[in-house]
Amino acid sequence: MPEGLAIAHVSPFAWEARTEVGQQIERVSHELASRGHKVVVLAPSESSALVRKSRALLRGDPAQLLESASGAPLVLAVGEVLPLLASGRRSSSIPIDISRTVEEALTTLPLDVVHVHEPYAPSAASSALRNSRALNVATFHAPTERILGAQLAAPLSRLLFNRLDTRITSYHATRELLQRFFPGEYKIIGPASDPLPRATKPGERETTLVMVADEERAALRLFLRALRVLPDEGWRAVVYTRRQLAAPATLTRVLRERVTFLSARESSPEEVLGGADVAVFASEGLWPTPGVLAQTLASGIVPIASRIPVYDELLGAGGLMFEPGDAQTLGAQLAAAVEQLPATAAHPELAFGRLVDELEDVYTGLVARRHDHRPRASASVRAKLAKRPLIDVDLHMHTDHSYDCATPVEVLLAEAKARGLGAIAVTDHNEVSGALEAAGKAVGIKVIVAEEVKTAEQGEVIGLFLTEKIAKGMTLQQTIAEIKRQGGLVYVPHPFDRMHSVPDYEHLLAVLDDVDALEVFNPRIAIPEFNEEAVRFAAKYRMTAGAGSDAHVPQGLGSVRIRMRDFDGPEEFLESLRDADILRNPASLLYVQALKFLQTKAMPASAQRASRERRVRRAGRGA
Repeated sequence: MPEGLAIAHVSPFAWEARTEVGQQIERVSHELASRGHKVVVLAPSESSALVRKSRALLRGDPAQLLESASGAPLVLAVGEVLPLLASGRRSSSIPIDISRTVEEALTTLPLDVVHVHEPYAPSAASSALRNSRALNVATFHAPTERILGAQLAAPLSRLLFNRLDTRITSYHATRELLQRFFPGEYKIIGPASDPLPRATKPGERETTLVMVADEERAALRLFLRALRVLPDEGWRAVVYTRRQLAAPATLTRVLRERVTFLSARESSPEEVLGGADVAVFASEGLWPTPGVLAQTLASGIVPIASRIPVYDELLGAGGLMFEPGDAQTLGAQLAAAVEQLPATAAHPELAFGRLVDELEDVYTGLVARRHDHRPRASASVRAKLAKRPLIDVDLHMHTDHSYDCATPVEVLLAEAKARGLGAIAVTDHNEVSGALEAAGKAVGIKVIVAEEVKTAEQGEVIGLFLTEKIAKGMTLQQTIAEIKRQGGLVYVPHPFDRMHSVPDYEHLLAVLDDVDALEVFNPRIAIPEFNEEAVRFAAKYRMTAGAGSDAHVPQGLGSVRIRMRDFDGPEEFLESLRDADILRNPASLLYVQALKFLQTKAMPASAQRASRERRVRRAGRGA
């Protein structure tokens, strides 16, 4: 495992709420910090003072702030929460004013990994995905109402989930539900729980039955109905809720005497469960509490649970289970437990050490794929480049050898020289003849022979330093293999522009190790967020960044350019590109697009030929 990773865990829930997700983040963060990582926890808070303090810290020295996260996690509040009216839902608050602080944290702190939890939109976790420039990992915990509720924001959630580099679920049931709404690859890493301190009950013979009523109200009603079949003695029951809940008026005399209702004001869930012999989980699947069930298993408490997928997964074949809504079977199992408690088994798979080991493996795999781990050129090559002059380079342009461009090669070369470019890459669509012609005619300007190749279903990819044409219509992997066979470099253009033919995020991840450079700025992209997404992707994987005008008319040439050391061949080019600067002076997108339309669509064929001949003559006189 790389030492000293900077990791942020992001929760959508108020930090003080002690939710299952929050408790796991807290325990995992402490374990990671004890292993030498710098861990920051970002979460909403009920404390406005903590929010103000966190924002003040973020405006200080980022390196010093991360250093303070060594040895123990640093909790930063990213926004306040407002209470909701009491209801049957477990969520008792909503976060406000989070995006600004989340953005500030993730653009200020030099993080390696951002690990978000339940990142459904809108939330602090989804805001983190919008702003992260680190490697993104998500854990989706229990299959709860949040997945169903997220359907209201499904398009936004789907867009944000595309920024994930690894998706983790805690249960098979969660993965199956997510696959229905948000298809993708999900890795299962089971939950963990520390054993609870058990309360001693000297001389006590009564069996303590506990229900932590964070499930649906129907689950509580079912539990109370099941208690009616128990004998009048030998047991007592505790119903614990995070909200104030009075005993129903319909309880029988025996239940009123033997059932205690406790709230968070009177006791903590750990104290209540620590005194339990049997814990009951009666959810019908809407709001299950598998984290509490895992806690009972780790603590040697006997669980009795409804047969829903997530509970079935935890308990396995030997668990005490009943069909949802079946009060009779639940009552019979409770009666048997009161008569004689069944033996409990050890559960080493619930140890937090195992969970953190698996998370470290995920982080290791992602960090190992960053391009800064690649060997650089030899010292002699770097020394040679250091003595070379700086030149301006445009890595993306077209000639009339492309179906959608009317710029003759001679015009392109003359205009490139006039605009002060020292080198260009001619990247015609599915054709290399224009680049070969330009290389043969070029005087005083360097031409990289290239081709923008359309793959079968995975967008376009540019091959730089080619010697021959690459056929369109192959898979992305086959196209890349052909570029490499020719000794070329793989350059991905406009990677996240949904108005171009682009590889999906998952396709790009599949070929990440074979990509040499990524286009992070293209002035023809109409929506700036697409370029920003490319910047984020290159930053998280430490990829070599490139840029080009994507000019289809001469007036667009050099509207974005790279200032780099002069080079000779692909090895020197790539080494020089690693330390290059991208200079942006974009021409009006509307202007150059209008010129492209006029030159390729609006003019009759005869007028296009006449215009081409005039431009060639002018280029010849200029040379």
